[in-house]
Amino acid sequence: MLDAGVHFGHLARKWNPKMAPYIFDQKNGIHIIDLHKSIVKIDEAANVLKQLARSGRKVLFVATKKQAKEIVAEKAGSVNMPYVTERWPGGMLTNFPTIRKAVKKMNTIDKMIEDGTFDTLAKRERLQVTRQRAKLEKNLGSIRDLSRLPSALFVVDVQKEMNAVKEANRLNIPVIAMVDTCCDPTPIDYVIPANDDAAKSIAHIMDVLCGAIKEGLDERKLEKEKETPEQAEDKPAGKKLRARKGAAKPAEEAPAAEAAAETADAE
Repeated sequence: MLDAGVHFGHLARKWNPKMAPYIFDQKNGIHIIDLHKSIVKIDEAANVLKQLARSGRKVLFVATKKQAKEIVAEKAGSVNMPYVTERWPGGMLTNFPTIRKAVKKMNTIDKMIEDGTFDTLAKRERLQVTRQRAKLEKNLGSIRDLSRLPSALFVVDVQKEMNAVKEANRLNIPVIAMVDTCCDPTPIDYVIPANDDAAKSIAHIMDVLCGAIKEGLDERKLEKEKETPEQAEDKPAGKKLRARKGAAKPAEEAPAAEAAAETADAE
């Protein structure tokens, strides 16, 4: 973490007093983050993400700043999690049905291209549709598999992604974030005190968190594989049980029939 520069905060004169519990010292006018607390918070966040992945839920990664874009896109994509690395679409969470309509529009254009309908359009219409498809792909292509609201949000740079944080807070969606010394940690549910400007720092924390998600997904896969043989064994057992019950009925009815016959003879 020292090599990655996770411990470097912002200038001391730009600090947010609410980050005081996570600051270790000040050197050359720059705050130094307490890495002992950072490690504890990273482990806490990793455990939360692992449990979410294990239960089959989605985590939305948000990072539109230049240093984090490619890193977040690569790491989140490697564990099949949705991410936003371009401009945050206003109302993406609070007006989610509208965003889904835009994604469906993109899927409709793809179907037009596949079935040949696109080729029947006029040249000008094809150009318009192509531009619309490119714009949708740029802004929403990474969330096309997000069919419902995410179970958690991971944010790099709370100040830059304040709109995303506000929307998540309004919908009670837990927020996990890298929080620098100049930011307000109050709206964040799982604070990771760390340098959110250095690419190495972002990459290090993304590696840890995505590794935890991968573990959760692997455990989920193993659980499903274990359940399948058990279900296969239970089905034949159920059939045998029903067969036994069916066979027992005539045996139970036989004494009753004999008793009725003896009563008729006696009369």
